[in-house]
Amino acid sequence: MKELTIQDVNISPIPLFADEWALVTAGTKETGFNTMTISWRHVGAIWGANQGMPTATIYIRPQRYTKEFVDREPLFTISYLSADYRKELLYLGGRSGRDEDKVANSGLTPVFGDGFTYFAEAKMVLVCRKVYAAPILESGFMDRSIIDGNYPQRDYHTMYIGEIVKILGVETSANSPK
Repeated sequence: MKELTIQDVNISPIPLFADEWALVTAGTKETGFNTMTISWRHVGAIWGANQGMPTATIYIRPQRYTKEFVDREPLFTISYLSADYRKELLYLGGRSGRDEDKVANSGLTPVFGDGFTYFAEAKMVLVCRKVYAAPILESGFMDRSIIDGNYPQRDYHTMYIGEIVKILGVETSANSPK
């Protein structure tokens, strides 16, 4: 994987973020790490000068083991894998790292960077530095139907905004993660 700049990445955000799953991972070889499959996330820019800092936003429910790692560590990664890895993504999303070494059992290969972990099979990785975290609150919903459809147990996600500090990718000639 090579390091890319924001300008190198030419993606169609709606299909990438609406149709594809990814892994969020936090921790290191030394401190321990965990990963989980995510489908809800955003990428954009907020705060900072000029265009704002490039950011990625992820959402994690309170009972997820990976949340402990994201809370503890300053960095997290979002690894995008092709549809060829849907079976592994389903496995990692359906098991807890509390109960087993799910990464080893998935067959994916962790790669350890400087303070972060990602997967060798990824086609693109966003390395993010946490800059904001807040719980989603019931009182914030303008459309109350979202609550019953997504939070029947009222286990609202925590939202994490991370500054994208590095992008790694195996790019095609069109600089697309597809």
